[in-house]
Amino acid sequence: MQPRITESAHPPAGLNWSAYGELLVRAGKLTPRDLERALAAQREMGGALDAVLVSLGLVSEVDAAYALAEHLGLPFLPAEGYPAVFAEPGGLLPEFLKAHHVLPLRAEDGVLQVAMRAPQDAFVLKALRLTTGLEPQPVVALSSEIDKALQRYLDEAEEDAEGDGASAGSEGDAGDFVEHLRDLASEAPVIRLVNNIIGRVIELRASDIHLEPFDDGLHVRYRIDGVLHPGEVVPAAQGAAVSSRVKLLAHLDIAERRLPQDGRIKTRVKGRELDLRVSTVPTVHGESVVMRVLDRASVRLSLEDMGFERDTLARFNQLIARPHGILLVTGPTGSGKTTTLYAALAKLDSATQKIITVEDPVEYQLEGINQIQVHAQINLTFANALRSILRQDPDIIMIGEMRDGETAQIAVQSSLTGHLVLSTLHTNTAASAVVRMQDMGVERYLITSTVNGVLAQRLVRRLCAHCKKPVQPAPELLASSGLGRFVAADAPIHEAAGCDHCRGTGYQGRTGIHELLVIDEAMRSAILQGHDASALHGLAVKSGMYTLYDDGLRKVAAGVTSLDEVLRVTQDQGDA
Repeated sequence: MQPRITESAHPPAGLNWSAYGELLVRAGKLTPRDLERALAAQREMGGALDAVLVSLGLVSEVDAAYALAEHLGLPFLPAEGYPAVFAEPGGLLPEFLKAHHVLPLRAEDGVLQVAMRAPQDAFVLKALRLTTGLEPQPVVALSSEIDKALQRYLDEAEEDAEGDGASAGSEGDAGDFVEHLRDLASEAPVIRLVNNIIGRVIELRASDIHLEPFDDGLHVRYRIDGVLHPGEVVPAAQGAAVSSRVKLLAHLDIAERRLPQDGRIKTRVKGRELDLRVSTVPTVHGESVVMRVLDRASVRLSLEDMGFERDTLARFNQLIARPHGILLVTGPTGSGKTTTLYAALAKLDSATQKIITVEDPVEYQLEGINQIQVHAQINLTFANALRSILRQDPDIIMIGEMRDGETAQIAVQSSLTGHLVLSTLHTNTAASAVVRMQDMGVERYLITSTVNGVLAQRLVRRLCAHCKKPVQPAPELLASSGLGRFVAADAPIHEAAGCDHCRGTGYQGRTGIHELLVIDEAMRSAILQGHDASALHGLAVKSGMYTLYDDGLRKVAAGVTSLDEVLRVTQDQGDA
């Protein structure tokens, strides 16, 4: 939730800088000797003490701002608390806003809420009051964050308005309806709103943006660490314009609102390259739009950083080092399967081996690896691409997903002819992958001859390091949950608490839990005898395999995640 000010709070006309400095001294941010030096420097140089302290390097900008907010009795507002759409009161020139580090937040009921670096400045407050006719209500913010927000706000509006003006003129004969939609989507407030919605993914560490139309407007939700969190609600009058703006950026047909469409947006947000995979589907109240974020800067292409336990990682490394065979990674959508395969490929030596991938889509480009994008419209399917690349003499083949029997058969043939094949399957457990291959028409003897191993994985949220709290589990819980195998009777586990760092969720970031089934002689015999998935799973556990739940419990014991989170993620282990 964005902080809101519900009652008028005016800062004092004069500021006691000595008292302000003492506040920093009591907080341990400043020594009394440094305060004396800073006050002397302020008397010589003039200006505000907080600016002097920051320029001398005695305190950080954040600490100075927090202390100022406490001293003035005003809220402190970080950048992630800024609204998606800024207020636009008339009469305020960009030069004035930049010079005094002032950012209008929202205007309602005769009140203008503003973020300011120096809310004690009576001159600026009076200027705001006279110019806008509204009562200024200040909050303290960092000047650097105010300046960035102002610059982005002004630059993006100017650039996008110019770009969309040109594109709108190039399609003058597309029809009145399309022109109306394009005009709506090209208005500056809509452009800024969409830019702000997309821009928040960096601050929130979101993996998806959901724009969902309902009676009361377009609901924006962000998926953070695998869980959806509500964002702002765009008024119903702007809902269609926002959806059309996203479709314009993704080069989709904005006139087609009855059929699903897929596209891609490449953009730069806060200095980072982002790819957004865009999907639209028609609903009762309008078009639902989902943007999946592919953040090139945040992808981790190292197996060691992906949460593998040491014993599991050692066996997985042995499997990817084999010269031929099939290695499968399974799990539901969004469980990190493709990222794990990318990390495995990054570990292989592309200088001495020819590695080719077939993907839909190519999410991240890997150095030294030939990556093929599937195009079903021109019949470049997984199966057709695989037939062609076998003539390219590859050593290692990565198939984005085994979707049908034809693809599975070619993967089996490839492994039999001396290739290492990596691929993904949508199954809930590792053992279920064997049965799924049988369902796709692969003979049992071919499965036992080609499949080296299957890795099932999920992503669990990490406990926030700043606020996780230790608790002593009851003996009954240790026994019923199975935690007793990994946690000593007197050892604590940790639970989520919630703080400012994790936005009150108790979790920050995600890590993997894994279940690695290695096809050994006992497993080959069971597969040839036609055992079902549960029997194969039981046999693997007897052979020493840690299940997804077991691996999750190991991370609970290590204080990485909570028992509630492991239960939430692994409750679907049964595979129909």
